[in-house]
This record gives sequence, C-alpha cells and structure tokens, in this order.
Amino acid sequence: MLVLLPPSETKAPGGDGPPLDLPGLTAPELTPVRTELVGALATLAGDVPAARAALGLSPAQDAEIARNAALRTAPTMPALQRYTGVLYDALDVGSLTRAQRERADRRLAVGSALFGLVGAGDRIPAYRLSAGSALPGLPTLRSLWKPALGPVLAGFDGLVVDLRSGSYAALAPVPGAVTVSVLSERADGTRAVVSHFNKAHKGRLARLLATTTAEPGDVVRLRALLRRAGLHVEHDGGPSLTLVVPAG
Repeated sequence: MLVLLPPSETKAPGGDGPPLDLPGLTAPELTPVRTELVGALATLAGDVPAARAALGLSPAQDAEIARNAALRTAPTMPALQRYTGVLYDALDVGSLTRAQRERADRRLAVGSALFGLVGAGDRIPAYRLSAGSALPGLPTLRSLWKPALGPVLAGFDGLVVDLRSGSYAALAPVPGAVTVSVLSERADGTRAVVSHFNKAHKGRLARLLATTTAEPGDVVRLRALLRRAGLHVEHDGGPSLTLVVPAG
C-alpha cells in the first residue's frame, strides 16, 4: 500500500543530514526534472522581486527565498520531519514506535512540486515551491511532472491511497487510486464539506494506514479496515471513500 500525502507550505528549519542528493531520492528516474527545478529555483532566488512574484511571497517571507538559494548546500532531514502543519501534527510521526515508523517509511510518500515524489525517509532541505507556482522560462509544473511522475505512480504494484490536495494530484493523477473526502454530519443528519479540519482528519487517517499491520489490496478491504478502526466510512462503489465525522 502506498499512501500519498500533500506537502505543506511550512517546513521545519535546519537539519543534520548531508546536502541534497537528488539521485538518492525515491524514484531516481525523476532526477532530470528535479535537477531542472532545483537549478531554476536557485537561480530565481538571485532576483528577489522576481522570486516574490513567481512564488507568491511578500517581503516578510524573503527567508523562504534564501532557503531556495541554498537548496544544494543546506542541511537535510527526513521528509516526514521536514513538513509541518495541521496534517503532519495529526500524523505525529515522533510518537511512533520503531516498528510503526518502519512501516510508515515504507508506505508513506509526499507529492512535491519540487521533487515530484518524496519517500517518507528521504532527506530533503527546506524549500518553497507550490503546485500552482509558475517559474520564469519553464513550462507549467504539471507539464513537467505529468509525463515523468505519472508512469512512476501508475507503476506502483499495490493499492494507492491518494490524500493529496487537488493541485498536487493534478501534477500526476494515479489511475484507480482511492481518494478520500471528508464530510461533517450535524445532529439533524445534514452534512457539509469539512474545510478547516480536513487536513487533521487526513493526518489521522494517514497515521492509521501507516501503522496498521493489515495490507488491504483494494478499496473494499480498505473500507473494512477503516470501519474496524471505528471510522464512519461510506463507499459508493467507485474508487472513492467518504469519511463522515461529527460536526464540531
């Protein structure tokens, strides 16, 4: 089972790992695109106003541009520790046992605008690049990633659970992947799309999938696994599941 997570805009600073080793990342066949994007970001960082415009940053966020300038030399840390925010707080990898962390490292990966696909244990530096960014002189990120990343994801032999947000899923859709939407249900039975806490629910879901000893092979078995864990999950017969949570 492969669980695809969205990245986060916020990244933990620092690290104690060696500088970025692009061929050493998961799916080394993505190295040419990664190399092109790392070079473009580092070059763009030399023109701060242009970098702000391309990345949608304010002057108060110039430290993000400095991070991009140092991509090739900055210290690294495992991806699951580098990404921060609501989803990763709920995932809480720091509290996993050794055995659970080993399973998480095998099953979890992050969709990245810069690296395409990052394994849970891949060591990466802090950076700033979003799926919707447009880098001067380059095609769109979707145009770059879809022909390279699409075959990598399509070639995975097993169940893929795609928890990426829409903009990152669009970089390289995975045919047949299970997707999960989150709805809140009020006491009167009415429902609404969860927005603010969507990432937290998906983070807890990712933690469950990363640590279970079960190995569901299809959406029906996945639904059964989640229901045994006490989750209210509905399945309409397609490749998508709906997680229903109490309102509030």
